[in-house]
Amino acid sequence: MATTLSPLALMVRKLETHAVLDDGDRKALLALPYTLRTFEPSSYLVREGDAPDQCAVLLSGFAYRQKLTGAGMRQIVSLHIPGEPLDFQHLFLDVADHNVQTLTRAEVATIPRSALRELARNRAAISNAIFVNTLVEGSIFREWILNIGRRDARSRLAHFLCEFAIRLDMQGLTGADGYELPMSQEQLGDALGLTAVHVNRTIKSLEADGLIGRNRRRISFPQWDALRELADFSSRYLHLAQQTS
Repeated sequence: MATTLSPLALMVRKLETHAVLDDGDRKALLALPYTLRTFEPSSYLVREGDAPDQCAVLLSGFAYRQKLTGAGMRQIVSLHIPGEPLDFQHLFLDVADHNVQTLTRAEVATIPRSALRELARNRAAISNAIFVNTLVEGSIFREWILNIGRRDARSRLAHFLCEFAIRLDMQGLTGADGYELPMSQEQLGDALGLTAVHVNRTIKSLEADGLIGRNRRRISFPQWDALRELADFSSRYLHLAQQTS
């Protein structure tokens, strides 16, 4: 009889991207209690000011982290893909300081924060994996700040597309012909500090130069090396080789 794979196996795979877990650690993570829920696009998983009591793991679809100004202007500060935990940043903080929303229809496993905290306290390798995962998120935040603050529009968008490709590939979610970009031009603008009109012009510019291919929202990379050069892209900040025993 075939064994049913736990939904939390995606989270374990993501944690093992950056840290070493033994069989006991994996079993302990897979034994965590969880609830499965499906959310429609733009649903809030975390609201600023809330006191989180659950940790969400994205199983399918995409989500994003965002902040709002007092005037209601939105800045998207990170994008999340299947397998990624969305709430490690609030695991030991009592009040959420930002919002997390679904970008697409998404399936999410929610784990009681108390259960995950207890596991982290009792198993050093799991605690280390959570800590390293959060540090890598911080590294990505720093790169996004540099991207928005110091790169021009073409390099900014190219960098975003390269990062998304690498992260999807890490989770086995890309194909030979690239990937489906799940964001509208307005959402891309909110992530890159550009207007939707500027995003549209920039996409057309990259396409005209042969740096990307586009079929509706599907993005391919006929000149990957040239795109990386334009983007000033190095995957160092993703810490793909990070393995600590």
